[in-house]
Amino acid sequence: MNEFSILCRALGSLYYRQPQDPLLVPLFTLIREGKLAANWPLEQDELLTRLQKSCDIQQIAADYNALFVGEECRVSPYRSAWVDGASETDVRAFLTSRGMPLGENPADHIGTLLLAASWLEDNAAEDENEALETLFEEYLLPWVGTFLGKVEAHAATTFWRTLALLTREAISAMWDELQEEEEE
Repeated sequence: MNEFSILCRALGSLYYRQPQDPLLVPLFTLIREGKLAANWPLEQDELLTRLQKSCDIQQIAADYNALFVGEECRVSPYRSAWVDGASETDVRAFLTSRGMPLGENPADHIGTLLLAASWLEDNAAEDENEALETLFEEYLLPWVGTFLGKVEAHAATTFWRTLALLTREAISAMWDELQEEEEE
């Protein structure tokens, strides 16, 4: 698993799963113990330290639910809520055409899209960036900045405000890397 995939998998999991999900225990343990920075491929130590200091699972879970869950959530985690004319079906068709296995949950969730980037990176043929570029250019970049801004504005905890900043910087770095590889 390369650095790009690690970033997408960690960030995608944090947005996709409830914080109290047992599958996130190892990730939250790394955050809480300050060990995530050792495996984090970007220079974001200050933000990772802020995450560590704000890692109260009960507060994070309550804020997650208020931010992202239900009809009355503060910030919809779905692309279709942010992009006019966008549909979940488009994302599902794209990911399915690339061979990604999808469950019944909506495919246009921010967590799903980040996890999809990890999956596409891990399963891409040699020098195949086209799928990742399409994922970023068409399905992520048109709305993720606005989404992350709303998360920063509406989060009650430092954890989610910091994660939004961390995610913004990581997506920007990954997009830059994709563009550089395309130019080569």
